[in-house]
Amino acid sequence: MYRFNVRVYGLLINERNEILISDEQEYGMRFIKFPGGGLEYGEGLIDGLKREFVEECNAEIEIISHFYTTDFFVKSAFNDSQIISVYYLVKNISPLNLMIKTIPFDFDGEGDVLQSFRWINIADLKPEDVTFPIDKHVVKLLINHI
Repeated sequence: MYRFNVRVYGLLINERNEILISDEQEYGMRFIKFPGGGLEYGEGLIDGLKREFVEECNAEIEIISHFYTTDFFVKSAFNDSQIISVYYLVKNISPLNLMIKTIPFDFDGEGDVLQSFRWINIADLKPEDVTFPIDKHVVKLLINHI
């Protein structure tokens, strides 16, 4: 039996035309992605994204608009599921109280699960700045969109 893994991500762009990205270390891997994550059973996309932003960024967000839903096959890097990712343009409605870093994987502390955040100017954003294939595709779309 094949499983689907539904994921939801927020594209948060600030007034300086920078996008928020997340450097993470988990499952023995390091990766760079947009804030967000897996949908929990019984949860809608928007509620899931709002939950993820509270969990990851300690911030409340408002959905501006749908940006992209995966339209090609991607196998998970972590298991045998098929990834379906949904991306929304979002804005924060509570202040971002994050330690913003400038160097990738500049984590505070130690442990199995680590996370830090950076702003990248959209004019400088490249597909190589993120790890996963769907995020790389979204970066290309963002560059053409903005």
